[in-house]
Amino acid sequence: EILVDSSSYPTAAIDRTSHEYRPLGLGYANLGVLLMDRGLPYDSDEGRAYAAAVTALMHGEAYAQSARIASSMGPFAGYARNAEPMLRVIDKHRKHAHMIDAALLPKSMMDAVTDVWDEAYALGAQYGYRNSQVTVLAPTGTIGFMMDCDTTGIEPDIALVKYKKLVGGGVMKIVNQSVPAVLEKLGYTPIQVEEILGYVDEQEMIEGAPHLKDEHLAIFDCAFPPRNGKRSIHWMGHIKMMAAVQPFISGAISKTVNMPTDATPADIQEAYIEGWKLGLKAIAVYRDGCKRSQPLTTSREEAKEAEQEPAAVVAAAVSEARPARRKLPDERHAITHKFSIAGHEGYITVGMYEDGKPGEIFLVMAKEGSTISGLMDAFATSISLALQYGVPLETLVEKFSHVRFEPSGFTKNPEIPYAKSITDYIFRWMASKFLSQEHQARVGIQRPDAVAPAEAPGATRTSLSDPDPAAVSQSTFRAQSDAPACHFCGSIMVRNGACYKCTNCGSTSGCS
Repeated sequence: EILVDSSSYPTAAIDRTSHEYRPLGLGYANLGVLLMDRGLPYDSDEGRAYAAAVTALMHGEAYAQSARIASSMGPFAGYARNAEPMLRVIDKHRKHAHMIDAALLPKSMMDAVTDVWDEAYALGAQYGYRNSQVTVLAPTGTIGFMMDCDTTGIEPDIALVKYKKLVGGGVMKIVNQSVPAVLEKLGYTPIQVEEILGYVDEQEMIEGAPHLKDEHLAIFDCAFPPRNGKRSIHWMGHIKMMAAVQPFISGAISKTVNMPTDATPADIQEAYIEGWKLGLKAIAVYRDGCKRSQPLTTSREEAKEAEQEPAAVVAAAVSEARPARRKLPDERHAITHKFSIAGHEGYITVGMYEDGKPGEIFLVMAKEGSTISGLMDAFATSISLALQYGVPLETLVEKFSHVRFEPSGFTKNPEIPYAKSITDYIFRWMASKFLSQEHQARVGIQRPDAVAPAEAPGATRTSLSDPDPAAVSQSTFRAQSDAPACHFCGSIMVRNGACYKCTNCGSTSGCS
């Protein structure tokens, strides 16, 4: 309870709601070994009744204690407007506790369950509750190992002998450490226990072990069948176990419904439907072997293969990767632009996808010979293919803008007053139509609306002081869009009298 005030939350809204309703998440781990230790098969009515009783005890005692705290500290802030529906929910929990099959449990355990829920309801009706929710069942995948648990959360054991692939490479063998104690409780002698354990260590399964009685086999059933065995918990056994404890959980249950490799889509559909029918709040299905690599396997060979597979898969994926061409529809929108560079006129037509992105270009030069026209047509085709195969327009613009060759000169486009070449003009014009203002500024697009308006007649100047040197430097740089690149460092130079000077490295084009 005190964790609510000591915790930090990712957003203000979550922080506010958490303090207003004070939800908690009590849970447990190692249920699979607990049932094994009691000699109860996981997939049995006795096992489900025992798990339900344990969960009901935890849940009921948590709400009873929450009501006791509320008697001193007051209920959670949102309780007043939720008192009636919350008591109704608590009563449903209480009624389900009385519905557990008492014939399958020790009398003392069943009495404890019913007593704690009667008390939790009575205290809540008198004082309210300090916490709106108190329990969930977490996977405990990491903390379970820190607590020396052989099983995590509500899960049964994956296998009595399993192999874990380590992130840094290598394989770790994990053996269920609870089996010797369980065998002793079942009445096996120390010599028999030693021989059974030797068989398990050698064969990595308990099926066929010497001295083991057939009626005890189900106690050691696990989620997956062993490498050389056949026994495992049926996937419906996982769902039934979740359904047995769900009435005593405020939230949901994090548990895997393990299905065999040969499970069909119809089986998976049935699993979800059965989970819904039984009132589960959440369900997660995993079919064995459906991922190339999984953290736990029942065979050392499988673990080693899984360790080696990722590199081979990546290599195959890289070698087989092929770009996909996105063709334009037969009917598409297009835009045609007429341009003039130093008296050389031409036309650009851009075909667009449904989302407005360019997918092809056509270039026509009005007065050029057949050779130039052919080259421009081939260039346009190559750019069109690049666009259709996924090359970003930004990349093409950055590559072909400011390329210098003849014809170059002034244009009639106020956004591109000077073009260093036809290629320079084409791609800076496409940037002005299809790219963001950030990209436009990067390639020197001058927006007309960015030009300062002229002063109105009679307007008074607000300042006659010298302008900011940094502003002068920046405006000078923008005004020199026709300046050459520095032949030493590649930066755009600025005019310095009759020559050009590089503001980056200090070199000049010939003047001192």
